[in-house]
Amino acid sequence: MTGRDRPPWPQRYPASSQGDKEPVYRDCVKQCVRTNCTGARLRGFQSAQPQYMALTGWTCRDDCRYQCMWTTVGLYQAEGYRVPQFHGKWPFARFLCFEEPASALASLLNGLACLLMLLRYRSTVPRQSPMYHTINAFSLVSLNAWFWSTVFHTRDTYLTEKMDYFCATAVILYSIYLCCVRTLGLRRPGVSSMVGVLLILAFTSHVSYLTFVSFDYGYNMAANATIGMVNLLWWLCWCWQNRRTLPYWWKCGLVVMLLHGLALLELLDFPPMLWILDAHAVWHLSTIPVHFLFYSFLIDDSLYLLNTEKMGVKVE
Repeated sequence: MTGRDRPPWPQRYPASSQGDKEPVYRDCVKQCVRTNCTGARLRGFQSAQPQYMALTGWTCRDDCRYQCMWTTVGLYQAEGYRVPQFHGKWPFARFLCFEEPASALASLLNGLACLLMLLRYRSTVPRQSPMYHTINAFSLVSLNAWFWSTVFHTRDTYLTEKMDYFCATAVILYSIYLCCVRTLGLRRPGVSSMVGVLLILAFTSHVSYLTFVSFDYGYNMAANATIGMVNLLWWLCWCWQNRRTLPYWWKCGLVVMLLHGLALLELLDFPPMLWILDAHAVWHLSTIPVHFLFYSFLIDDSLYLLNTEKMGVKVE
Protein backbone atom coordinates (compact mmCIF):
# COMPACT_ATOMS: atom_id res chain seq x y z
CA MET A 1 0.00 0.00 0.00
CA THR A 2 1.23 3.50 -0.80
CA GLY A 3 -0.10 7.02 -0.33
CA ARG A 4 -3.77 6.98 0.58
CA ASP A 5 -3.73 3.16 0.61
CA ARG A 6 -1.67 2.99 3.79
CA PRO A 7 -2.74 4.52 7.11
CA PRO A 8 -0.04 6.20 9.17
CA TRP A 9 -0.04 3.50 11.89
CA PRO A 10 3.34 2.04 12.87
CA GLN A 11 4.18 -1.42 11.51
CA ARG A 12 5.80 -3.68 14.10
CA TYR A 13 4.36 -7.14 13.40
CA PRO A 14 5.39 -9.47 10.57
CA ALA A 15 2.35 -10.91 8.82
CA SER A 16 1.04 -12.04 5.48
CA SER A 17 -1.26 -9.12 4.62
CA GLN A 18 -1.65 -5.44 5.40
CA GLY A 19 -4.73 -5.85 7.57
CA ASP A 20 -3.46 -8.54 9.92
CA LYS A 21 -0.11 -6.85 10.51
CA GLU A 22 -1.71 -3.66 11.80
CA PRO A 23 -1.11 -3.09 15.52
CA VAL A 24 -4.78 -2.18 15.97
CA TYR A 25 -5.76 -5.62 14.68
CA ARG A 26 -3.07 -7.51 16.60
CA ASP A 27 -3.81 -5.70 19.84
CA CYS A 28 -7.54 -6.23 19.38
CA VAL A 29 -7.06 -9.98 18.92
CA LYS A 30 -4.78 -10.24 21.96
CA GLN A 31 -7.20 -8.34 24.15
CA CYS A 32 -10.19 -10.34 22.91
CA VAL A 33 -8.44 -13.69 23.49
CA ARG A 34 -7.24 -12.63 26.93
CA THR A 35 -10.72 -11.46 27.90
CA ASN A 36 -13.01 -14.03 26.27
CA CYS A 37 -11.04 -17.22 25.62
CA THR A 38 -10.06 -18.38 29.08
CA GLY A 39 -11.85 -19.70 32.13
CA ALA A 40 -15.56 -19.05 32.59
CA ARG A 41 -15.76 -16.76 29.55
CA LEU A 42 -14.44 -19.56 27.31
CA ARG A 43 -16.91 -22.07 28.76
CA GLY A 44 -19.68 -19.55 28.17
CA PHE A 45 -18.58 -19.08 24.56
CA GLN A 46 -18.49 -22.84 23.98
CA SER A 47 -21.90 -23.42 25.52
CA ALA A 48 -23.49 -20.62 23.47
CA GLN A 49 -21.75 -21.52 20.22
CA PRO A 50 -24.05 -23.11 17.61
CA GLN A 51 -23.30 -26.76 16.95
CA TYR A 52 -22.57 -26.16 13.26
CA MET A 53 -19.87 -23.66 14.22
CA ALA A 54 -18.25 -26.12 16.60
CA LEU A 55 -18.40 -28.94 14.05
CA THR A 56 -16.63 -26.82 11.45
CA GLY A 57 -13.84 -25.96 13.87
CA TRP A 58 -14.57 -22.35 14.77
CA THR A 59 -12.76 -21.52 18.02
CA CYS A 60 -12.93 -18.59 20.38
CA ARG A 61 -9.66 -17.28 18.95
CA ASP A 62 -11.07 -17.54 15.42
CA ASP A 63 -14.11 -15.54 16.50
CA CYS A 64 -11.84 -12.88 17.99
CA ARG A 65 -9.95 -12.62 14.71
CA TYR A 66 -13.22 -12.30 12.81
CA GLN A 67 -14.56 -9.53 15.06
CA CYS A 68 -11.25 -7.67 15.10
CA MET A 69 -11.01 -7.89 11.33
CA TRP A 70 -14.22 -5.90 11.01
CA THR A 71 -13.05 -3.43 13.64
CA THR A 72 -9.92 -2.81 11.56
CA VAL A 73 -11.92 -2.57 8.32
CA GLY A 74 -14.15 0.02 9.95
CA LEU A 75 -11.12 2.11 10.91
CA TYR A 76 -9.72 1.92 7.39
CA GLN A 77 -13.01 3.01 5.87
CA ALA A 78 -13.52 5.79 8.40
CA GLU A 79 -10.15 7.26 7.42
CA GLY A 80 -10.81 6.85 3.69
CA TYR A 81 -8.25 4.12 3.03
CA ARG A 82 -8.66 1.07 0.81
CA VAL A 83 -10.01 -2.09 2.44
CA PRO A 84 -7.02 -4.33 3.32
CA GLN A 85 -6.67 -8.08 3.09
CA PHE A 86 -6.23 -10.26 6.17
CA HIS A 87 -4.08 -13.39 6.17
CA GLY A 88 -3.95 -13.34 2.37
CA LYS A 89 -7.71 -12.93 1.86
CA TRP A 90 -10.29 -10.19 1.54
CA PRO A 91 -12.69 -9.72 4.46
CA PHE A 92 -15.89 -11.72 3.92
CA ALA A 93 -19.16 -11.58 5.83
CA ARG A 94 -19.56 -14.97 7.46
CA PHE A 95 -22.88 -16.72 6.88
CA LEU A 96 -23.60 -19.45 9.42
CA CYS A 97 -20.33 -21.45 9.29
CA PHE A 98 -19.37 -20.37 5.75
CA GLU A 99 -16.28 -18.15 5.59
CA GLU A 100 -16.76 -17.36 1.89
CA PRO A 101 -20.46 -18.00 1.22
CA ALA A 102 -20.52 -17.14 -2.50
CA SER A 103 -17.45 -19.22 -3.37
CA ALA A 104 -18.68 -22.14 -1.26
CA LEU A 105 -22.07 -22.06 -2.98
CA ALA A 106 -20.48 -21.75 -6.42
CA SER A 107 -18.19 -24.73 -5.71
CA LEU A 108 -21.16 -26.78 -4.53
CA LEU A 109 -23.14 -25.89 -7.67
CA ASN A 110 -20.18 -26.85 -9.86
CA GLY A 111 -20.02 -30.19 -8.09
CA LEU A 112 -23.74 -30.75 -8.52
CA ALA A 113 -23.53 -29.87 -12.23
CA CYS A 114 -20.65 -32.30 -12.64
CA LEU A 115 -22.57 -35.05 -10.81
CA LEU A 116 -25.75 -34.44 -12.83
CA MET A 117 -23.89 -34.66 -16.12
CA LEU A 118 -21.95 -37.73 -15.00
CA LEU A 119 -25.24 -39.49 -14.27
CA ARG A 120 -26.54 -38.41 -17.68
CA TYR A 121 -23.36 -39.69 -19.31
CA ARG A 122 -23.71 -43.08 -17.59
CA SER A 123 -27.35 -43.38 -18.61
CA THR A 124 -26.66 -42.44 -22.22
CA VAL A 125 -23.32 -44.06 -23.06
CA PRO A 126 -22.90 -47.87 -22.93
CA ARG A 127 -20.01 -49.20 -20.85
CA GLN A 128 -18.50 -50.70 -24.00
CA SER A 129 -17.55 -47.26 -25.31
CA PRO A 130 -13.71 -46.99 -25.42
CA MET A 131 -13.59 -43.79 -23.34
CA TYR A 132 -16.27 -44.78 -20.81
CA HIS A 133 -14.02 -45.72 -17.89
CA THR A 134 -11.52 -42.92 -18.46
CA ILE A 135 -14.30 -40.32 -18.46
CA ASN A 136 -15.87 -41.84 -15.35
CA ALA A 137 -12.54 -41.63 -13.55
CA PHE A 138 -12.07 -38.02 -14.68
CA SER A 139 -15.53 -37.16 -13.36
CA LEU A 140 -14.74 -38.68 -9.96
CA VAL A 141 -11.49 -36.71 -9.76
CA SER A 142 -13.44 -33.55 -10.63
CA LEU A 143 -16.15 -34.27 -8.06
CA ASN A 144 -13.48 -34.75 -5.40
CA ALA A 145 -11.92 -31.40 -6.32
CA TRP A 146 -15.25 -29.57 -6.12
CA PHE A 147 -15.96 -31.22 -2.76
CA TRP A 148 -12.71 -29.93 -1.30
CA SER A 149 -13.23 -26.54 -2.91
CA THR A 150 -16.58 -26.31 -1.12
CA VAL A 151 -15.01 -27.42 2.17
CA PHE A 152 -12.13 -24.96 1.82
CA HIS A 153 -14.38 -21.98 1.12
CA THR A 154 -16.57 -23.06 4.02
CA ARG A 155 -13.66 -23.29 6.45
CA ASP A 156 -10.12 -22.23 5.60
CA THR A 157 -7.63 -24.37 7.54
CA TYR A 158 -4.17 -25.77 6.87
CA LEU A 159 -5.67 -29.09 5.73
CA THR A 160 -8.56 -27.75 3.65
CA GLU A 161 -6.33 -25.28 1.82
CA LYS A 162 -3.85 -28.01 0.87
CA MET A 163 -6.61 -30.38 -0.25
CA ASP A 164 -8.24 -27.66 -2.36
CA TYR A 165 -4.96 -26.81 -4.13
CA PHE A 166 -3.79 -30.39 -4.59
CA CYS A 167 -7.13 -31.69 -5.86
CA ALA A 168 -7.38 -28.82 -8.34
CA THR A 169 -3.94 -29.77 -9.69
CA ALA A 170 -5.08 -33.40 -9.93
CA VAL A 171 -7.99 -32.34 -12.16
CA ILE A 172 -5.71 -30.37 -14.48
CA LEU A 173 -3.25 -33.28 -14.76
CA TYR A 174 -6.01 -35.82 -15.31
CA SER A 175 -7.49 -33.63 -18.03
CA ILE A 176 -4.17 -33.98 -19.87
CA TYR A 177 -4.40 -37.74 -19.42
CA LEU A 178 -7.97 -37.68 -20.73
CA CYS A 179 -6.78 -35.72 -23.77
CA CYS A 180 -3.87 -38.12 -24.29
CA VAL A 181 -6.11 -41.20 -24.16
CA ARG A 182 -8.57 -39.66 -26.63
CA THR A 183 -6.02 -38.37 -29.11
CA LEU A 184 -3.30 -41.06 -28.89
CA GLY A 185 -4.13 -43.81 -26.44
CA LEU A 186 -6.96 -45.45 -28.35
CA ARG A 187 -4.52 -46.35 -31.12
CA ARG A 188 -1.35 -46.53 -28.98
CA PRO A 189 -2.28 -47.63 -25.44
CA GLY A 190 1.37 -47.80 -24.46
CA VAL A 191 1.78 -44.07 -25.06
CA SER A 192 -1.10 -43.11 -22.77
CA SER A 193 0.22 -45.50 -20.11
CA MET A 194 3.64 -43.85 -20.16
CA VAL A 195 2.08 -40.39 -20.07
CA GLY A 196 -0.08 -41.52 -17.12
CA VAL A 197 3.00 -42.63 -15.19
CA LEU A 198 4.76 -39.33 -15.92
CA LEU A 199 1.71 -37.37 -14.75
CA ILE A 200 1.56 -39.36 -11.50
CA LEU A 201 5.26 -38.64 -10.90
CA ALA A 202 4.67 -34.95 -11.67
CA PHE A 203 1.75 -34.80 -9.25
CA THR A 204 3.74 -36.58 -6.53
CA SER A 205 6.68 -34.21 -6.98
CA HIS A 206 4.39 -31.17 -6.99
CA VAL A 207 2.61 -32.17 -3.79
CA SER A 208 5.85 -33.18 -2.07
CA TYR A 209 7.49 -29.85 -2.86
CA LEU A 210 4.53 -27.81 -1.61
CA THR A 211 4.18 -29.97 1.50
CA PHE A 212 7.77 -30.56 2.61
CA VAL A 213 9.81 -27.77 1.02
CA SER A 214 7.75 -24.60 0.58
CA PHE A 215 4.08 -23.86 0.02
CA ASP A 216 4.85 -21.35 -2.72
CA TYR A 217 1.66 -19.81 -4.11
CA GLY A 218 3.49 -18.31 -7.07
CA TYR A 219 5.04 -21.63 -8.03
CA ASN A 220 1.70 -23.42 -7.66
CA MET A 221 -0.03 -20.89 -9.91
CA ALA A 222 2.76 -21.02 -12.52
CA ALA A 223 2.76 -24.82 -12.54
CA ASN A 224 -1.01 -25.05 -12.97
CA ALA A 225 -1.00 -22.37 -15.67
CA THR A 226 1.71 -24.21 -17.60
CA ILE A 227 -0.11 -27.54 -17.36
CA GLY A 228 -3.35 -25.84 -18.36
CA MET A 229 -1.72 -24.28 -21.42
CA VAL A 230 -0.43 -27.68 -22.55
CA ASN A 231 -3.95 -29.06 -22.14
CA LEU A 232 -5.46 -26.12 -24.06
CA LEU A 233 -3.10 -26.39 -27.03
CA TRP A 234 -3.36 -30.18 -27.21
CA TRP A 235 -7.17 -30.15 -27.33
CA LEU A 236 -7.25 -27.26 -29.82
CA CYS A 237 -4.88 -29.07 -32.16
CA TRP A 238 -7.09 -32.16 -32.02
CA CYS A 239 -10.20 -30.04 -32.66
CA TRP A 240 -8.59 -28.41 -35.69
CA GLN A 241 -7.51 -31.74 -37.14
CA ASN A 242 -11.01 -33.19 -36.77
CA ARG A 243 -13.09 -30.14 -37.66
CA ARG A 244 -14.20 -31.66 -40.99
CA THR A 245 -15.02 -35.15 -39.73
CA LEU A 246 -16.56 -34.57 -36.29
CA PRO A 247 -19.58 -32.23 -36.32
CA TYR A 248 -19.40 -31.73 -32.55
CA TRP A 249 -15.72 -30.69 -32.46
CA TRP A 250 -16.69 -27.08 -31.72
CA LYS A 251 -18.06 -28.06 -28.31
CA CYS A 252 -14.64 -29.23 -27.17
CA GLY A 253 -12.91 -26.17 -28.62
CA LEU A 254 -15.38 -23.80 -27.01
CA VAL A 255 -15.08 -25.52 -23.63
CA VAL A 256 -11.29 -25.27 -23.41
CA MET A 257 -11.37 -21.66 -24.63
CA LEU A 258 -14.05 -20.76 -22.10
CA LEU A 259 -12.28 -22.43 -19.19
CA HIS A 260 -9.03 -20.61 -19.86
CA GLY A 261 -10.73 -17.34 -20.72
CA LEU A 262 -12.89 -17.39 -17.60
CA ALA A 263 -9.82 -18.08 -15.47
CA LEU A 264 -8.72 -14.52 -16.31
CA LEU A 265 -11.49 -13.34 -13.97
CA GLU A 266 -9.07 -14.23 -11.16
CA LEU A 267 -6.98 -11.24 -12.25
CA LEU A 268 -9.85 -8.89 -11.32
CA ASP A 269 -8.91 -8.95 -7.67
CA PHE A 270 -11.27 -6.58 -5.84
CA PRO A 271 -12.79 -6.33 -2.36
CA PRO A 272 -15.95 -8.46 -2.21
CA MET A 273 -19.16 -6.72 -3.20
CA LEU A 274 -21.54 -6.67 -0.21
CA TRP A 275 -18.66 -8.47 1.54
CA ILE A 276 -19.71 -11.69 -0.22
CA LEU A 277 -18.99 -11.69 -3.97
CA ASP A 278 -15.36 -11.41 -5.09
CA ALA A 279 -13.54 -12.26 -8.34
CA HIS A 280 -12.90 -15.84 -7.25
CA ALA A 281 -16.60 -16.43 -6.60
CA VAL A 282 -17.52 -14.86 -9.95
CA TRP A 283 -15.04 -17.20 -11.65
CA HIS A 284 -16.53 -20.28 -9.97
CA LEU A 285 -20.07 -19.17 -10.80
CA SER A 286 -19.15 -18.63 -14.45
CA THR A 287 -17.84 -22.18 -14.87
CA ILE A 288 -21.11 -23.89 -13.88
CA PRO A 289 -22.68 -23.88 -17.39
CA VAL A 290 -19.43 -25.18 -18.92
CA HIS A 291 -20.03 -28.63 -17.38
CA PHE A 292 -23.16 -29.10 -19.49
CA LEU A 293 -21.38 -28.24 -22.74
CA PHE A 294 -18.34 -30.37 -21.89
CA TYR A 295 -20.37 -33.47 -21.08
CA SER A 296 -22.45 -32.90 -24.20
CA PHE A 297 -19.19 -33.20 -26.12
CA LEU A 298 -18.12 -36.27 -24.14
CA ILE A 299 -21.45 -38.00 -24.79
CA ASP A 300 -21.35 -37.22 -28.52
CA ASP A 301 -17.75 -38.36 -28.79
CA SER A 302 -18.22 -41.54 -26.75
CA LEU A 303 -21.19 -42.60 -28.90
CA TYR A 304 -19.19 -41.82 -32.04
CA LEU A 305 -16.30 -43.96 -30.82
CA LEU A 306 -18.64 -46.81 -29.97
CA ASN A 307 -20.24 -46.72 -33.42
CA THR A 308 -16.93 -46.53 -35.27
CA GLU A 309 -15.59 -49.44 -33.21
CA LYS A 310 -18.62 -51.56 -34.13
CA MET A 311 -18.11 -50.74 -37.81
CA GLY A 312 -14.39 -51.39 -37.61
CA VAL A 313 -13.51 -47.85 -38.69
CA LYS A 314 -10.15 -46.36 -37.69
CA VAL A 315 -10.54 -43.88 -34.81
CA GLU A 316 -9.17 -40.38 -35.29
